[in-house]
Amino acid sequence: MVRPGNSSLQVYLYAQPVDMRKQIDGLSALVEQSMTVSAFSKSLFVFVNKRKDKLKILYWEKNGFVIWHKRLEDNRFCWPKAGEPAQVSVKELNMLLDGYDIFRFKPHAPLKSVSGMTTR
Repeated sequence: MVRPGNSSLQVYLYAQPVDMRKQIDGLSALVEQSMTVSAFSKSLFVFVNKRKDKLKILYWEKNGFVIWHKRLEDNRFCWPKAGEPAQVSVKELNMLLDGYDIFRFKPHAPLKSVSGMTTR
């Protein structure tokens, strides 16, 4: 599992839902135009879909953009209210990816796979 570990990175959560069909060009345009931050900065830009079950992270790595994508099977990502981009720490981002509500510090219930079926 590859996770962000550099605690000096800036992490921006894009508060409004995003169409997950957007790729590098569309997401970097959102960063530049809506967040007024350089997409080439040493930052992670995190986007979520309307259902809050899919998440993408966009970042610039030396010579190109990288997109990291996570889909939850059962549960939703806890997200700030629409309209305000939020800035969080790398530690908080990793907690969010692990299923914690970083705004209330409450985790998702763990899921177990039983013969191909996902259960709680």
